[in-house]
Amino acid sequence: MKRLFLFAAILFCCVNSFAQKSDTLSITLEQVKYAYPVKYFPIQIEGQDLRMAYMDVAPTAKANGRIAVLFHGKNFGGYYWTNVIKILAENGYRVIVPDQIGFGKSSKAFIHYSFHQMARWNSQLLDSLKINKSIILGHSMGGMLATRFALLFPEKTEKLVLENPIGLEDYRAFVPYVSTEQQYKTELKTTAESVKKYYQNSYFTTWKPEYDELVEIAGGVTFSADYPRWAKVAALTFTMIYEQPVVHEFVNIKVPTLLLIGKEDKTIVGKGLLNAEDQKKYGQYKVLGKTTAAKIQGAKLIEFEGVGHIPHLEKPEDFFKALLENL
Repeated sequence: MKRLFLFAAILFCCVNSFAQKSDTLSITLEQVKYAYPVKYFPIQIEGQDLRMAYMDVAPTAKANGRIAVLFHGKNFGGYYWTNVIKILAENGYRVIVPDQIGFGKSSKAFIHYSFHQMARWNSQLLDSLKINKSIILGHSMGGMLATRFALLFPEKTEKLVLENPIGLEDYRAFVPYVSTEQQYKTELKTTAESVKKYYQNSYFTTWKPEYDELVEIAGGVTFSADYPRWAKVAALTFTMIYEQPVVHEFVNIKVPTLLLIGKEDKTIVGKGLLNAEDQKKYGQYKVLGKTTAAKIQGAKLIEFEGVGHIPHLEKPEDFFKALLENL
């Protein structure tokens, strides 16, 4: 009887522990509190009713009449823009921060993901808010989306700001192709531990305790029973990045453009598929920043020494100074 009771107690603890882990974070981040109120924009696509989360933050100082729209990277959502939102609002800007469909608090849909479609959804969101023109700031994958937005909607783009955008190379030229299904199997292997290792090795030159919050979010969803859906969407958007380059169209950008580049960034989408020699050959932002700026007529390049993939988190003071002085 004692053994039976002991076994039941152990089983209860194990089940309870698993339940707590499973509930750590839902794949729409209900438990993650964003710094500003979140609203939802309805979208219908491929017979599905979706929700696009966004923050609409009013200026906290005298309004300057200008609007900034922030596009997040692939492994993030609106939550990592908090310090940028605060600074812009304090300087009189209204700030719009969408979670793209498939990311953050937005719907995790099984659809064909397209930068063209994403750009159109963001255009529709801005139309619904009666915003005719805005500064479009994109980081990482958001830089690819911001570029596509500026190409499709130059009349709505006051200025294009690219913070360490991916897609400065055509990954199809040197990264081996993997199918969405193959990538899905890779995504399913993600753990909180592998997320932290990736962030440490890929995003920052020096790890700081405050970066752990990013890991808690990206790693927390791996405990969810719905994580396979998250992983599938991650694979679908990986394919989108690989198959829909913007690098060949930088010459077509007609709006004022600012490039903010951490020179120590070595990001390559699909880096793990490359041998050591090619990993050193590609993804060199200290070179890519200059070559990209040269392709965009009138573009201004500002580089940050000793900074990796996310300047607004790793060296915020320098990033804010460069941003505000050049808007």
